[in-house]
Amino acid sequence: MHTRHFLQLIFLSALWGGSFPLLRIASPAFGPWLLAGVRCVLAALVLTLLMRVLREHWPPRRAWRTLGVLSLLTVVAPFVLFNWAALVIPSGYSAVLNATAPLFGVLGAAAAGEERLSSRRLLGCAAGFAGVALLVQLGPVAVTLQVVLAALACTAAAAAYGFGAILMKRATLAHGPLPASAVVHVAAACVLLLPSAASLPAARYTTAAWIAVAVLGLLTSGLMYWVSMRLMREIPASAATSAAFMIPLFGVTWGGLFLGEPVTWGMAPGCVLVLTATALITGFNPFRKAGSP
Repeated sequence: MHTRHFLQLIFLSALWGGSFPLLRIASPAFGPWLLAGVRCVLAALVLTLLMRVLREHWPPRRAWRTLGVLSLLTVVAPFVLFNWAALVIPSGYSAVLNATAPLFGVLGAAAAGEERLSSRRLLGCAAGFAGVALLVQLGPVAVTLQVVLAALACTAAAAAYGFGAILMKRATLAHGPLPASAVVHVAAACVLLLPSAASLPAARYTTAAWIAVAVLGLLTSGLMYWVSMRLMREIPASAATSAAFMIPLFGVTWGGLFLGEPVTWGMAPGCVLVLTATALITGFNPFRKAGSP
């Protein structure tokens, strides 16, 4: 992997890790559905504007159905699920559970016949789910039914990201990253239109929430989705999803610094197991020398 690719992964991880504390600010004010809808509208606007400035062309109409499925997996489902979880659990929990995305990505690739599911990867699956259970059980938040459901929601969102990475890689080979990103967010905004409208009466807007949703929509959703698609076009999908390894570090750090969320040593075993699981499944080894098998 080139240095510029690695630096882009760190940059993506830092920004995406910062999105979890922002969800904790915006989700109580907007609600899960409306937050997801406004976020997608803002992302669609900035990407459409970029397309006009850069004179990019929209993908052909026949491609919109496939990109719509990609939108459901990588935008609609994870946005709503993470938004709901943000009402219940600290941002650090969500960030760590998001690190299971590469696990599901490799499982999806194996199911699609694109990669082989070895015993090492099966061990990684077991370790990953054990890590999720430990994180919920040993973390600073008391285990309740809502906490368990929120953890399951985060895991389901990570699964959507992981399975969606396969389609995302294929989309980058068939379309330009910017037009594909724009279609994905336009489709997501359309899907979320009705549930967002239904959530309007219950919303309670604050200045902090508006700032949070603006950053989420324009930066972490719009621009960073485009950057991630450009990066995925140049490197393998498994390498691109390795950004999820670093997101927990930033998510826990930002949550602790800016929201005062509790960070305890009880979270460490679950975090270690989740990260070990993703490394086992993807074959990621930060100590491997370049060129070694």
